[in-house]
Amino acid sequence: MDTRPEPFEPPAPVPRTRIPSRLEIIRTVLRNPLELWGEPSYTLPWIETKFMNQRNLIVNDPGLIRYILVENAANYEMSKVRRLILRPILRDGLLTAEGEVWRRSRKAMAPVFTPRHAKGFAGQMLSVSEAFAERYEPAVSEPFVTNIAADMTELTFEILTETLFSGEIAVEKRGFAARTEELLQRMGRVDPMDMLTAPEWVPRLTRIGGRKVLSRFRGIVAATMAERRRRIAEQPEDVPNDFLTMLLQIEGPEGLSTSEIEDNILTFIGAGHETTARALAWCLYCVANTPAYREAMEREIDETMASGADSVDWLGRMPHVLAAFEEALRLYPPAPSINRAAIEEDEWTSPEGKRVPIRKGISVLIMPWTLHRHVLYWQKPRAFMPERFLPENREKINRFQYLPFGAGPRVCIGATFALQEAVIALAVLMHRFRFDLTDETHPWPVQRLTTQPKGGLPMRVSARLE
Repeated sequence: MDTRPEPFEPPAPVPRTRIPSRLEIIRTVLRNPLELWGEPSYTLPWIETKFMNQRNLIVNDPGLIRYILVENAANYEMSKVRRLILRPILRDGLLTAEGEVWRRSRKAMAPVFTPRHAKGFAGQMLSVSEAFAERYEPAVSEPFVTNIAADMTELTFEILTETLFSGEIAVEKRGFAARTEELLQRMGRVDPMDMLTAPEWVPRLTRIGGRKVLSRFRGIVAATMAERRRRIAEQPEDVPNDFLTMLLQIEGPEGLSTSEIEDNILTFIGAGHETTARALAWCLYCVANTPAYREAMEREIDETMASGADSVDWLGRMPHVLAAFEEALRLYPPAPSINRAAIEEDEWTSPEGKRVPIRKGISVLIMPWTLHRHVLYWQKPRAFMPERFLPENREKINRFQYLPFGAGPRVCIGATFALQEAVIALAVLMHRFRFDLTDETHPWPVQRLTTQPKGGLPMRVSARLE
């Protein structure tokens, strides 16, 4: 008889059991798209639906996902709705560019984010995390409550600033989380005109207040680029050989245009750190609700620290820490949907011989949010069970049933960077401090550009080690 307690199930919308009206769908999408999906999205391998004269294919089958994202990726482009939401913010950044513009950007940036090169950032990630941990030092005298969601945004932004921009972004780092939150709240949500696929020139009332915020971000980018150009011209021997310098060195007809460089810098400054930040906050919350697993993480962290192992090796030496972060990515995927559209008619046949016709122009929704909670592919899919990602179990997980970083040609370029960053940050923070719940800790996941805890994530910080 299994006498172990049931694993913790963190908060998430319950699948709908009835078909909503058109008005309910619109209201739900505007409020929180995560609350829209019904039971079939969590139980069936694929579903075809229709809304506002737009046909949608919701895809959960790993084989079909592989076909769309890898085997026949050339037949699938970013869906129009996704472009209408993201392009006003990121324009031709790596996340939103298409065709030749995307290929040039990806090729230019790939060397910076190879696993080997990403390991070279470990020392900087460690020093920034240690400096950030000093802000929690008052907890040694008396525990205090802080918004972990905002704190993790600050931390990951400072890591990004130091590793990719040598600390030389033209903005005050403290308080940057609030600016990012405002940008995503105002610009990162679906507008009714997006659902109607109205042209870009039609005003989006929900985003009118976001134009000034976006303008400030673009001002930060312009000032950052101008200052680095000045240094390149006046002090070439003292210029950091970092991501920013690399982009400016390939500016021109054979590389990237000035506007493309600006768009990519904005993509990394505004969104590149945000996904890791959200997952870190959700991870600390879930771990606080799983004391036995937290103790296993702490033992692993303490042993690694005591051994004097180089931070570049922590990713491989802390499987429990990595597994907790990966499980947080499963339950709260920072990018909860991957939206494609079929360019031409297509068809896929399952190993069992079931045919799936894919109509030209159909919107294809591959949603990590439902895929990661799907009853066909996960045991106790709503539960926080990091052990499923420990080395002895990891190989049982199909590559295309777990998509926190996407897959195929457009897989997230910074996946290795993010995993290393997360393990180092968690190890530094959890070595010195405990993060516990408060009476006000009742997070609710909301989809904007990322999966955010509505209203923040207050947690109590106390000292672990003297």
